[in-house]
Amino acid sequence: MARLSGKTVVVTGAGTGIGEGTAQLVAAEGADVLLADINEAAASSVTDDLRQQGSNAEACHLDLADEGSIRAMIATALETFGRLDALVNNAAKTTLTAEDFGVENTDLRVWDETMHVNLRGTMLACKHALPALRASGGGAIVNIASGAALRGARGLTAYGVSKAGIITLGEYIAAQHGEEGIRCNTISPGIIITPKTYDAFGTPAQRNKVMPLMLSPRLGVPADIGAAIVWLISDEGAYVNGQCISIDGGQMSHQNYLMDALSGD
Repeated sequence: MARLSGKTVVVTGAGTGIGEGTAQLVAAEGADVLLADINEAAASSVTDDLRQQGSNAEACHLDLADEGSIRAMIATALETFGRLDALVNNAAKTTLTAEDFGVENTDLRVWDETMHVNLRGTMLACKHALPALRASGGGAIVNIASGAALRGARGLTAYGVSKAGIITLGEYIAAQHGEEGIRCNTISPGIIITPKTYDAFGTPAQRNKVMPLMLSPRLGVPADIGAAIVWLISDEGAYVNGQCISIDGGQMSHQNYLMDALSGD
């Protein structure tokens, strides 16, 4: 039997990339799926594909900067499918990364907008999903953070800090709602090749630069994240709560960069 049969799952940022890959895997495991995205046309296109494959899917518009839009997303899931069993918070603000510098040079507008969408928006999605999960007898939330939340860097300060907040948010939700049968875990992806990240990491020249950082012989794809999400929200993941799981090909687990620097390589 499909692992998510009889469950309703909301996936945000489902029009492309990790969200799209997750929605496909969740649907393949038998779940009813609401695909939410600020680009509703993209979410609708993926929804049409899922329906052609025999899945029960619906699309809706989502603007994480607007609490009313978040509230409407949860209401749509309940009106369409009658229940909510899992929420996957994948959507995030990525259009400001070219302006996201070090602390001294980061414009307050970039900081505030990144925090408003990524951290505040994720918190609000959890807030409005919790009553629906409770009404279903419990459920699961998976929030998507980033490797940028786990280590410092010369840039992407606002993005990295917003994602670090998401990790801590997951721990607090787990602590506050675990006794109700509600689990909240976080995934921190490493380099995942999507249409948005291909130019940065996916071209042959860029791959040659980043592969020495990896322990895996390849870079990640959306299905690598989606497979973990399916496990976390299924009954197989029932004893996992309040955790942050890095899925990064081993990137964060070693320090080859330091050894190379010391050896002069």
